[in-house]
Order: sequence, then C-alpha cells, then structure tokens
Amino acid sequence: MSVDLRKVQNLKITFLVDNSIEWFTKLPAGFSSELKQHLTGHHHAMDPVTNTPLIDLDNYCCGAHGFGALIETRVDEASSPQYTLFDTGPDRFSLVRNLKSVQINTAKISRVITSHWHSDHTGGLLSFLDYRNEQGAKTAVVVDCHPDRPFQRGIAPGPNYDKVIGALARDPEFDAMQSRGAVVDKHAEAHVVAGGGVYVSGEIPRVTSYEQGIPGARRWNEQKALWEDEEHIMDERYAAIDVLGKGLVIFSACSHAGIVNVIKHAVDTFSRPIYMIVGGLHLATPDLIERIAPTVKFLSETLRPSPTYILPMHCSGFPAKIALESAFGEGCIPAGVGMSVDLQGNEEHEARLFPAKY
Repeated sequence: MSVDLRKVQNLKITFLVDNSIEWFTKLPAGFSSELKQHLTGHHHAMDPVTNTPLIDLDNYCCGAHGFGALIETRVDEASSPQYTLFDTGPDRFSLVRNLKSVQINTAKISRVITSHWHSDHTGGLLSFLDYRNEQGAKTAVVVDCHPDRPFQRGIAPGPNYDKVIGALARDPEFDAMQSRGAVVDKHAEAHVVAGGGVYVSGEIPRVTSYEQGIPGARRWNEQKALWEDEEHIMDERYAAIDVLGKGLVIFSACSHAGIVNVIKHAVDTFSRPIYMIVGGLHLATPDLIERIAPTVKFLSETLRPSPTYILPMHCSGFPAKIALESAFGEGCIPAGVGMSVDLQGNEEHEARLFPAKY
C-alpha cells in the first residue's frame, strides 16, 4: 500500500498521561524532564524569602494508568506547526491537570487521535473538549477515531479467563463529542493527517506466532446480552512520523496487536528504518511474560538497523523494561509524564544515511 507520508523537519513530543513520572535519570540530548522545564522555561513561582524558583508540586503533573501525548510536527521551515493529541488518558482529571501543569494552549490542538476503544486511552476526551472550550478555542477540533466503537469492554483474568471481573468505563459516544463542538472523523483505513506529517494506521496485520491477542479480553454483545471473547482488539491503530535524517518514530499506545507486528507493518509500509518506539508494549501481565524474550530479540537483534531509542511506557511492565534496558542500554529511556522530546531533522544526514532516496 502506498501512503504519502511527508518527512518532517521538526518533531516535539510532550507526554501528558502515563503511569510513571521520571525526573532524575540522565537523559539524552533532546529529552527534557518536567522538573527542568518548570525551573528553566515555564512561568514558575518564586519563593518570597529565598528568591529561588519554587518547586510547587501542587502544580506538577500526576501519573495515571493510561496514555496521552501531544505531537507537534512541522514539515518544513515554511510550514506552520501542527498539533495532534494522541490519546487522552483514563479519566476526567489527569489530562486536564497535566495540560495546565505543562502550560499547553489547547486551542492550537487541531486533532485528537484515539488509538483504540479502551477507556484508559479515551477517558479524558470529553473533559479535554470541555477544557478546550473553556480556554476559548475558536475552531473545532477533529476527533480521529475508529468507527467500530464497542458498547463496553471487560476483563476476564487468568488462569481460566472464564469470568469477567470488571467492565471498563464506556468510551465517549460520538454524539457527546459532537455536542462539545468536535468534528468526528471515523477511519478504519490508514490515512495521513497534520499536513501529511502524521500517519494513522488501519488494521494491524497479526503475523507473528507469539503475539496472538490478549487472553481474557471481552466485549459486550448488546443483541445477545452477554460477554464474548475478543482477544484481538482489531480497532487498535498506531501512528508514525518520519523525521528527516532519522527515520520513523512509532507511537503504539498499548500494542494489543503486538509491538513486533506494529513494527513489521511500519517497515513494510514505508521501507524506512525505525528511529524511536514510543508507548505501551502490553507485556506487563504474568500471562504475557513469555512474549518479552522474542520481542526484545526482534527489536535488538533481528530488526536492522535496530531502533536508536525505545520508550517503554504505560502497560509495558517492569520485567519488559529491565529486558529492554539490558539489550539497548542508554537507548532504553525511562520516559514518563511531563517529559518532552525534541527531534530536529537533518537534510544532510538524510542524504548520507539514505542515499537511495535521492
């Protein structure tokens, strides 16, 4: 399939929702913790006695079980920046609080991409729309979502996977988005947005032998009034940005399809190297531990060139992070909420590293 994804000159990522917060670990060039941003960039408060920047923790980001990232792209120097929100976290509070903490003007966000219908990725959508309206946004925001919205999803844990112990909060309804002024843009197919600089996938092919769905995933069938198996979350989508002189940055918010399946599809689609992998890898639960070794082996040994950076977030899990750190060393970044990443494209590097494109 041919997709006209334009290379971008600049990419900035701000993590607005994640399970973790990380302030102190040494970070590569281009990465910045929230603490540093507050002390050096934001309009921080000053302690009245010592005249020192105040670390006011009441106004810093909080972690939450979910994911959300602001993606700022600029195709070239003549183009205006495009602001895309990828997922909105799990609840009414986290995203809005953290937007305030890192002082984001939501009026400039023109599109929200929902990676899939799970409330830890869509739960903050309506409160975001309300907050954006309160901030006085003059233009409508587009909500880019899959048309197959389930009535509800639930969890049946192992080892038997036979009893649903909890139903996830229902995802926002299309009418509720529209009533808040959003334009609902339903896509099951792959497409590009943000001036051609952001790719949103369609259905992700399941090709590996070890990434075969999520045991215990359930979906409520309204007609039959019962829970049905739904191990393959087929409405899940990933996003990709091609940074000039670096390669693809992949956003996989939860990797229900399997991160190797995601990467294989991205490489097959674009014939470009993977520079950075961002988001949840869904390797945290005990029944998925066996997937860690083949996943890490593919990313670090089979995939060539291997990614420069991998940011295992949200549902990746501690054992997966340890294994990735062992394989990638400083290339495995302990990313967290409030952190930003600033990538600058380089035309000279593009010509030298990828001469076949010229």
